Amino acid sequence: MGFSEDPELQPVLFGLFLSMYLVSVLGNLLIILAVSSDSHLHTPMYFFLSNLSWADIGFISTTIPNLIVNIQIHSRVISYVGCLTQMSLFLTFGGMDRMLLTVMAYDRFVAICHPLNYHVIMNPRLCVTFLLVSFFFSFVETQLHLLAALQMTNFKDAKIANFFCDPSKVLNLSCSDTFTNNIIQYLVATMYGIFPILGILFSYYKILSSILSMPSSGGRYKAFSTCGSHLSVVFIFLGTGICVYIDSVLSDSSRNNAVSSLMYSVVTPILNPFIYSMRNRDIKSALKMIYGRIV
Repeated sequence: MGFSEDPELQPVLFGLFLSMYLVSVLGNLLIILAVSSDSHLHTPMYFFLSNLSWADIGFISTTIPNLIVNIQIHSRVISYVGCLTQMSLFLTFGGMDRMLLTVMAYDRFVAICHPLNYHVIMNPRLCVTFLLVSFFFSFVETQLHLLAALQMTNFKDAKIANFFCDPSKVLNLSCSDTFTNNIIQYLVATMYGIFPILGILFSYYKILSSILSMPSSGGRYKAFSTCGSHLSVVFIFLGTGICVYIDSVLSDSSRNNAVSSLMYSVVTPILNPFIYSMRNRDIKSALKMIYGRIV
């Protein structure tokens, strides 16, 4: 459905979305470059951060480039295969974001609550295992949605009330067996939405308990500061995701759905690099070092 049919707004929307996409990709690539170029950042926390940046690049690349092309060629048509491909990639990278944020919460829990055993617990093998498990669960989530979508009849002239193939909108296009589709959506939302949130909340409950028991105010501030960036990203990503889900249930307005989805799928990948670079001294130092080498 897009955002607007006004011809005068199309160049504005084209420039806006192109700028947002370039800023997001460049910001996340800088995070990846900073982590890979500085040996001091070769730790579990930054290993997961760099993979989160890769996931963010993939996440925003599933929607915005196609939107930009649609604006430029004045067409909003997408093929059946193209729609399912976009939906699958969107789910995979979005799932990776959620799983990695959960793993990063566990990493902060071990660093603050078990600092002496941190490097023993968060060893390279466990970090790679966490990454592979995150991808596996994201892949399974994608296949569940794809299986439900493939049960639908191949049809023409269907309208999707969003600027991309939003999984919830695609599955709601079915005119038959909507009960099964709803069951799958609610089951997946519970498994891949509530469980990561509970994992993050439990980790931060333990972190908060440990921080409050510290005798030194300096130690408490340092512990809080190491969690600040991650907490900010969690609130933005999961908060906008919950708002999108609630809005899709309560509102039938395509404009509201598109704006909510924009916040979730575009704004979050843009803000992540700024949050981590502005609140993290190590990332700042690495970026300054890279800039010094270039200049």
